[in-house]
Amino acid sequence: MSSKKFSIGSDHGGFELKQAIIASLEKEGYEITDNGCFDKSSVDYPDFAKLVCDDVNEKKVDFGVLVCTSGIGMSIAANKVKGIRGALCLSVDAGMFSRLHNNANVCCLGAKYLDVPTAVEIVKTFSNTDFEGGRHCRRVDKFMDFENQ
Repeated sequence: MSSKKFSIGSDHGGFELKQAIIASLEKEGYEITDNGCFDKSSVDYPDFAKLVCDDVNEKKVDFGVLVCTSGIGMSIAANKVKGIRGALCLSVDAGMFSRLHNNANVCCLGAKYLDVPTAVEIVKTFSNTDFEGGRHCRRVDKFMDFENQ
């Protein structure tokens, strides 16, 4: 059983994948805060990205997960929130490296490109990979400094 806590959100294009991810992760003991959307009605993805990113910044959860059709809109929206390092993860390898080298704190997924087992594995790998630090600290510090310029 995992003690990891996630805040997860989607738009209408990512709703079904979000629901499947939640069901799978909860079965394995992950704690989930579902920030919507709650059906397939058309909504604006930045609204849900902000809710998830706020949970991450307020340390209510360990990580954020955002799902839209491509994952691109959610990753752009997430990275506009100060303190967030959102990564578009369309493979397990990308999920691992986004944490290992970039210390990402929000995993963005594209429902158009991922099946449920792969999406779940990406989120699990993302959350179970530690930041490598070292030379990567300097790089992460540099791009995080962009927020203060």
